[in-house]
Amino acid sequence: MPDGPVAPIYKRLPVDQPVAFLTMDDGQTQLAQAHDLMQAAHIPFTMFLIAPVAAANPPFFQRLVAAGGVIEDHTLTHTSLRGKPYAVQRHEICGAKASLEKTFGTPMRFFRPPYGNYDQNTLRAVHDCGLQAAFYWSETVNKGKVRYQTPVHRIQPGDIILMHFRPAFVQDVTAALRAIHDAGLTPALLEDYLPPSGAAPAQKPPAGAYPPPAVSR
Repeated sequence: MPDGPVAPIYKRLPVDQPVAFLTMDDGQTQLAQAHDLMQAAHIPFTMFLIAPVAAANPPFFQRLVAAGGVIEDHTLTHTSLRGKPYAVQRHEICGAKASLEKTFGTPMRFFRPPYGNYDQNTLRAVHDCGLQAAFYWSETVNKGKVRYQTPVHRIQPGDIILMHFRPAFVQDVTAALRAIHDAGLTPALLEDYLPPSGAAPAQKPPAGAYPPPAVSR
């Protein structure tokens, strides 16, 4: 991790292992089948949650944590941060961090700017709020379709995949895992590949690709 007055932001992690990272944003749409799907998939994933949304229904997200998820910071109000004064951005980021830590009792380490909109004030606030890094994405998934950000329509090692808590949650998870599988990669956890200072690095994932879960339609 680089030192300095601003946090780094990543759209892909520089890894030497065949892994990709599934992330989920916001949290408003809370489908009853989400927990069963993620428990059946048995994979790690990161949830960047809007703090008041998460605080309104902690059990829903706690069940997803039990199924392999980790909760991280996604602001208080899901506002676009780029261009806003530093004090406003710091309030959004630090306030969400404090709220999420109070709700779930675990420390927040990472941040994702809503809509991917950020500037240097954002990264300074991330750093000053005690968060380790911010994250963009390499691919998005919506309505069961993976959308690639580069001409190479294949997930690459270290790619960060963005989806949301939306009505098509089941289809989006299935599409993301199928794309990871087809690329010969294994789902991994961001938090394992950017460990806190002094922590051990991630273990090498199992050989072979992780198959997507069977989903009843």
